[in-house]
Amino acid sequence: MPPVGGQARAPHRLDPAGGCPHEDNARLLARGAVAPVLLPGDVPGMVVLGHDALRDFLGHPEVAKSARHFTALAEGRIPEGWPLRTFATVPGMTTADDADHRRLRSLVGRTFTPRRIERLRPRVAALAATLLDGLADAARAGGGVADLRRHYALPLPLGVICELLGVADRHQDRLHDLSSRVVATDTGPEEAVAANRELLELLGTLAADKARDPGDDLTSALIAACDEGGDRLSRAELLGTLLLLIVAGHETTLNLVTNAVRALCTHRDQLAHVREGRADWADVVEETLRWDSPVSYFPFRYPVRDLTVDGTLIPKGTPVLAGYSAAGRDTTVHGPDADRFDVTRTPAAQHLSLGHGPHYCLGAPLARLEATLALEALFTRFPELDLAVPEAELPRHSGFVGNSVRALPVRLGA
Repeated sequence: MPPVGGQARAPHRLDPAGGCPHEDNARLLARGAVAPVLLPGDVPGMVVLGHDALRDFLGHPEVAKSARHFTALAEGRIPEGWPLRTFATVPGMTTADDADHRRLRSLVGRTFTPRRIERLRPRVAALAATLLDGLADAARAGGGVADLRRHYALPLPLGVICELLGVADRHQDRLHDLSSRVVATDTGPEEAVAANRELLELLGTLAADKARDPGDDLTSALIAACDEGGDRLSRAELLGTLLLLIVAGHETTLNLVTNAVRALCTHRDQLAHVREGRADWADVVEETLRWDSPVSYFPFRYPVRDLTVDGTLIPKGTPVLAGYSAAGRDTTVHGPDADRFDVTRTPAAQHLSLGHGPHYCLGAPLARLEATLALEALFTRFPELDLAVPEAELPRHSGFVGNSVRALPVRLGA
């Protein structure tokens, strides 16, 4: 896949185990806004890394999301247990185009309007307060140390999305465990197949329960749309939409809150800016989205014809990753200090970490509300909160899709 008018570039092999993406991103960006990559199983792909190139690519009318445009998949060269297969094939709005995408998105969209999300503010605040009590209990039981990710950053968004969907509390831990395995890129074929099968079976059970006893929740509304027949929602689309809502509805915010707390603990001057009124918690959220995007390389988009992006040819049918973590530190847009965490950055940080174009993140208002309230409540309750181990010792997230750490041990302070 040579750049137009240039020599072929050796593809960058993405590490299925993940790790911090920023060093690789900087090296790739120095060579251009688009780079060839090798996906797990040596499947060739591309990643768009530069901010402007990614913005244009995400909104390009000849770039599709449907896996029918994925050449290697259509030719039978992608095995059933390929760890990224779910991203390509799950039925739902993230793998639909045009009229199908608009139909599926409209069924969910009314739940995620800014006005409706704002009505959740008291509920999110109350849940945050309850979880902070639990975090304090965990710290007392742990000799002053507690895993903030496990006890706070995870149950807040997971609890909210499950409440919106009408999912009982008893299913939440299993849903998170399965969803984290489904989106991991370092799973073996048998584990990947088993995790997907079990998650779909669990979602099927939840849907059946709601069909028998519907409530005032989004799952019941989606089932009603499915039962209407016609072209409203198929059974496969129902389960795919539930999978998308549960996974995207908590994993992104989980990483966002985790990354923001880690950034503030290692940049105490930026925390002081907030406390002294030179920035607010919404600024922290936006700068975290830019500086340490909760999603690093998001699969997939496919050019429907050979497409040249920023001087590099992307052949028709190539699986392309959106390099959100790289675009957030693109110096051509964010300046020479793009790798510096600065909550007072002016103009306000522009970023693509929640997408762009027709597939812009439907849950963006909810993610922003949850993260803003979570950070304000946390540092108001525990103003001396700090990391319990050096940042370099924090275990990284498994896989190259999500970008965060697997645990965040903290001391709450006096």
